[in-house]
Amino acid sequence: MERDEFFREMLRELAGALEDIVGLGEAVGYVGLVGEAVGARLDAGFREELGVDRLDRDQVAAVLVELKRRIGGGFSVEQHSPRELVFHNHTCPFGAHVRGRPSLCMMTSNVFGTIAANHLGYARVELEETIAEGASGCRIRIFLQPGAAPDGIRVREYFGASAVEG
Repeated sequence: MERDEFFREMLRELAGALEDIVGLGEAVGYVGLVGEAVGARLDAGFREELGVDRLDRDQVAAVLVELKRRIGGGFSVEQHSPRELVFHNHTCPFGAHVRGRPSLCMMTSNVFGTIAANHLGYARVELEETIAEGASGCRIRIFLQPGAAPDGIRVREYFGASAVEG
C-alpha cells in the first residue's frame, strides 16, 4: 500500500468510526471543523500566491477548481452568475474511499464555503449530488446571497467579515 492510499483508507475508517459512534449529523460537524481550518489555510496560501487580499467571484471560482485539481479532484465550473456558482466533479480527491462516507463531503463544503464567504461575504453550500452517496459525480451549488434557511446535512451557510460589516 502506497502512502497516499494509506492516508485515504485511514480517513475513510476515521469517518466511518465517527459516523457509527456519534452519528452522521455529529460526524459532519467534526469533519466540518477540520474543513474550516483547512479552508482558512488554503485561502491564505492562494491569497499569498496571487498577491491579493481579496478575491472577486471569478477568482474564487478559479481558486476552488484549482485547489481541488492540486489534490486530485476533477472539478469544473458548470454555472457562474452573481447569485451562484455551480461546480461539477467527476473525480473525488478521496478516490473510491469516499463511497458510503458522506461526512467526508464536509471537507468540500467547508473549504468552498470558507473561501467563498471570506471573499464574497456569504456562501450557502449545497451538496446536490455526491460520489459518497452513490452518484457518478458531485454537483456543488454555492449560493452567494442569503435565501431560505439551510435544511439538512447537505446544506451549510458560511459568513465572511464583509457580510457582518455591510
